[in-house]
Order: sequence, then structure tokens, then C-alpha cells
Amino acid sequence: MLFALKKVTGSLLLPLPLLLIVMASGLLLLWFSRWQKTGKIILSSAWLLLLLISLQPIADSMLAPIENRYATWTDRQKVDYVVVLGGGYTWNPNWAPGSNMIGNSLPRLVEGIRLWRENPGSKMIFTGAAAQRNPVSSADISARVAQSLGVPDSDIITLDKPRDTRQEAREVAHVVGNRPFLLVTSASHLPRAMIFFQAQGLHPLPAPANQLAITSPLNFWEKAIPSAMWLSHSERAIYESLGRLWQSLTAQEASLSEPGAD
Repeated sequence: MLFALKKVTGSLLLPLPLLLIVMASGLLLLWFSRWQKTGKIILSSAWLLLLLISLQPIADSMLAPIENRYATWTDRQKVDYVVVLGGGYTWNPNWAPGSNMIGNSLPRLVEGIRLWRENPGSKMIFTGAAAQRNPVSSADISARVAQSLGVPDSDIITLDKPRDTRQEAREVAHVVGNRPFLLVTSASHLPRAMIFFQAQGLHPLPAPANQLAITSPLNFWEKAIPSAMWLSHSERAIYESLGRLWQSLTAQEASLSEPGAD
């Protein structure tokens, strides 16, 4: 219940649902109250904010500092494990295997396979529990797609119990022990993931995937016209900022609950 509550609350704090709620409150004031000026201010402000965060220069300026924390992995250090964290997925047996990996999941897997190929003899570890009412877990979907792309089953380990990054770190710790490993996840998620894994006493090597914030040249109209894609970049930046805030708050609570804590 707490997990579902956290997810629902976090989703409502993201820009699109939050601004729609704010706009709805402005409309209610305009239609059903005498607070006409207040309703206009609320509605206009929410519309303007939605416009701004749907523009590429603003969206990517929010996201880039988070994504640029770690560079693409090009080191020659060899590892025994490549850990690919779970992401969005569904399960439709009639689809092409990779189509079941939604959003950030497929780019994570592609980067994970690239790094696995650069580390002969290594194992791939896929994490992620089953979504509600889904018969297949996120980890299992990643494993199936990896096998369809040439990774043998003998090189795959699935951890299908973890429901969030903190739990993924705990489960991975049971497998890798003190050995260094490549930690593959979305570039925006990686700074937060590194904290969770290091808190378990592990030695993750950061391997970002699915970079989104564009700093290379674009056509002027791509920068000037609002787009759902740029809005999703703003949403990712806000989501990770909220996640980092929650991470720091729960870490403080955990330290205060430890015996002998001040």
C-alpha cells in the first residue's frame, strides 16, 4: 500500500497532471465563483508554465545537469557483472520482443549488451518485479529480449523481486558481493541509483544510457515550437529531483532510527 501511495503521489506531482489540476481549479473559480480575477491568474500562470517547460531550451537545460553527472562508459576495466536496472514494460506475446520494453528500458538493455560484449565471460543481471496483474516481470522481459539479441541464457541472472531502486541494490548485493560491476540505467536516474548501491557497500561503475537532453544543433523551429517530447524531458528532470529529495529524506529518517543516533 505504501509503495502504491508513493507512486501515485509522485505521479500527481509531475508537471502535466499537476498543472492540469491547477488549471481545473482556475476554471472552477471562473465558472462557479465570484473570484474571476484569481481564476484568470491561476489559469494563465499554469498555461504559461506548461508552455515554457514544453520548449526544448528550457526542458533540456533542466535535464542536462542531471544527465551529465557521468560520462558514457569507455573504460577498459574488465568486470564480471553488467547490471541493467528495470524500467517500463508490458507483456504482449504477439508483439516483437523489444516492443514490450517501454520508454527507458530498451536503451538500457542495448547499452547493457554493448558492455557485456566488451567484457567476455561476464554475466548480465536484470532486475525488476512484475507489475500489478502482469504475469511476467520486468527482469524476465529484459532477459527474453536479451536472448533474442544473442545473449545466451547461461550469461543471464534475473532478480524479479525488487520493486524500486533501493530494493534492487539490496538484491544485487547478494550476487556481486565486493566485486566491481557496471551499473546501467538511464543517465538521469544514474546519480540517484549510485547512491542507493553505494549505501549497500557496493562498488558500482557508472554506465549511463538513454541520454535525452540535446546539446547538439537543432533546427530553430524545433526549439521554438512546444512539443510533448520536450515536456517529457522536463518531466524526467522533475521526477528525478523529487526522487532525490525523497531519497535524502528517507536516508535521514533511517539514520535517526539507528541505535545510538543523535
